[in-house]
Amino acid sequence: MKREILGATVLVMGLVAANGAQAEVSAKTIGQDANSPFMRVFGRSLPPIGHVTFCKDFPAECTPVNKKKRSPKVQLTWKRKAELRDINNLVNRMVKPASDMSLYGRIEHWTYPDGMGDCEDYVLLKQRMLIERGWPAGALLITVVLDENNEGHAVLTVRSSMGDFLLDNKRDDIRTWNDSPYVFVKRQSARDPRVWVSLTKPGKRRVKSLAGTGTN
Repeated sequence: MKREILGATVLVMGLVAANGAQAEVSAKTIGQDANSPFMRVFGRSLPPIGHVTFCKDFPAECTPVNKKKRSPKVQLTWKRKAELRDINNLVNRMVKPASDMSLYGRIEHWTYPDGMGDCEDYVLLKQRMLIERGWPAGALLITVVLDENNEGHAVLTVRSSMGDFLLDNKRDDIRTWNDSPYVFVKRQSARDPRVWVSLTKPGKRRVKSLAGTGTN
């Protein structure tokens, strides 16, 4: 086990070193330190309306984590990293991109995809598949960002002992949060999936709340 963890550490260090220049783009999220492997949170935020509706439709998927337990961070071994990559690749190939408007006739509708879906549907399926494989729910957090085009987008943050990693339907490789071109807006609380927390320091710069707008 120690050998696996050491190997994972070397792997993460290699990723950060190889993409150090790209990591600077995440500094545009006010309050975040692009040199840190972990994201900071800044209090509660409004949940996306699509997730509120999802929890009404699938209440068992939104059960709070035991608040007496510490928020989990997965030990990132080679085996676990491979599992993340496999799930990310599998879902990215299983699901074809389609807007909520074209599928459901509405701007925002979060659900498990049936062959087609948009970014949050990819994320929900990845989250469920990893939980079914024994990953702790509190380490798998839906995260809302602004993408390269300043449009709403959803990714899955995996909280590990080596840092926060992203599963993204836009790419098959698994990257640390600070090796992405995104502005980070909000994500689920690690203790209660119905509660959302801000990833942008308040009072510095206004970003889209995305509480009621669609992600792509």
